[in-house]
Amino acid sequence: MTDDVLIVGAGPTGLTLAIELARRGAGVRIVDAAPAPHCHSHAKGVQARTVEVLEDVGVAERVLDAGLTHLPFRKYFDGVHVSDTDPFADVAPTPDAPYDSGVLLGQWQLEGILRDRLAEFGIAVELGTEVRGFEQDADGVTATLADGGRIRAAYLAGCDGGRSGIRKALGVRFDGTTDEAQAMVCGDVEADGIGRDVWHQWFTSEGGGVLLCPLPGTNRFQFQAGPELDDAGRQIPPSLESFQRIFDRHARVPGVRLANPTWLSTWRANVRMVDRMRVGRVFLVGDSAHVHPIAGGLGMNTGIQDAYNLGWKLALETTGRAGPALLDTYEEERLPVAAWTLDVTNEALYRAIEAVREPGTGIESAAPPPMGTGYRWSSLAAPATTGDRDVLRPGDRAPDAPCLDAAGRPVRLFQVYADPRFTLLGFGTEVAGAVGKLAAGHDGLVQALTVDAGEVGDLHDHEGHARRAYGVTDPALVLIRPDNHIAVLTRDPADITAYLATHTADPV
Repeated sequence: MTDDVLIVGAGPTGLTLAIELARRGAGVRIVDAAPAPHCHSHAKGVQARTVEVLEDVGVAERVLDAGLTHLPFRKYFDGVHVSDTDPFADVAPTPDAPYDSGVLLGQWQLEGILRDRLAEFGIAVELGTEVRGFEQDADGVTATLADGGRIRAAYLAGCDGGRSGIRKALGVRFDGTTDEAQAMVCGDVEADGIGRDVWHQWFTSEGGGVLLCPLPGTNRFQFQAGPELDDAGRQIPPSLESFQRIFDRHARVPGVRLANPTWLSTWRANVRMVDRMRVGRVFLVGDSAHVHPIAGGLGMNTGIQDAYNLGWKLALETTGRAGPALLDTYEEERLPVAAWTLDVTNEALYRAIEAVREPGTGIESAAPPPMGTGYRWSSLAAPATTGDRDVLRPGDRAPDAPCLDAAGRPVRLFQVYADPRFTLLGFGTEVAGAVGKLAAGHDGLVQALTVDAGEVGDLHDHEGHARRAYGVTDPALVLIRPDNHIAVLTRDPADITAYLATHTADPV
């Protein structure tokens, strides 16, 4: 038996990809070498754009319920409280962007939510299943397991992290640097006597600092600090004892004892990315394709958005509805994003290091840089023939907007876009007939809705937010990709038909 896609690695990236494939009807197996799910915080920040992705995946409400938003940063200098700041204080929800901040929660908590969502499709992670190697041919990929078993699939996705065995087996370059001098110790610990309503950040006039971030739903904090050095200047391996010494040196809070560590680790500044994200039938996704400095918290978010980009394309391919070059656009769109993320996080890390080294400054309480705004350079972005190009262009993220459905009930565009198909919006009565014909001609591939097409219209832009967000003043057709990016802005139905014929297997 041949599965459609074998996913190697069940972190946030692999789980997101599995859900995206499963909800579009593709056959999926997801394996992980670990014998059981971990319980470590690791990457703990979900960006606002990633929350939008997770809404489409079907778990945003669960993530928001489990996590923390608008957690203040409390800074201390030489043991004295100096400020409380919210990096998202100046950001508010808008009709086109409903999430005004990121969410803090432990990575293991996010993975648990994603595993539960995947289980709703009848799929479970196959734990303790290690892929030792694979071979690919014209028809598929055969993976060899550590126990001698084999799995045959049409495609393989390597979501197995920065030390990816899939990447190494492909022989893909992983260019960049590892700076052993720029290291950090981190872990999950308890700390009785420390408040859990802020992210504590202690700095000293001698340089250096220690951070304790509360992990929601637990009595634990994530601990972050520069490593302790021995008399010879060598880094001391992380331990509860070394964490306590670091904490006492920087925090200067008598009587607080760290306890019950569930994770102790050393992070080193790795800045690397591949030169290719696809080799034949094998794809590299997330940290297997790019590793970033932790400053800005973009690494896990980039991986989830990799998976979101690839999922619908692989699903169309495995169900026979992809155009011949659709899978190539994964690398075309995501490799530049990986390069951008490396540049941004490297600069953020440099600023953070300089801030800690410079007595009296500390790390800036700035919101992380925005990500996931679009792919204007992509071959999937058709030239716009209508709309205000200063507002929105093909390739851009599709904005949200509050509307009313045909029965007059409130509905958001993001709720409409949760359908796994392409979405066609027809603004105005003049294009309503074309909308119906296009839907009938691409059954199963496109959901089509009219906006402000009289009393029989599907959606009513009763406050004008949709027209403003999409730059629409005249009758218009807007085709939105399954990953909620603009594909086509036009008034001519032939442009929609031509686009689908080019990029999918649907005929003209």
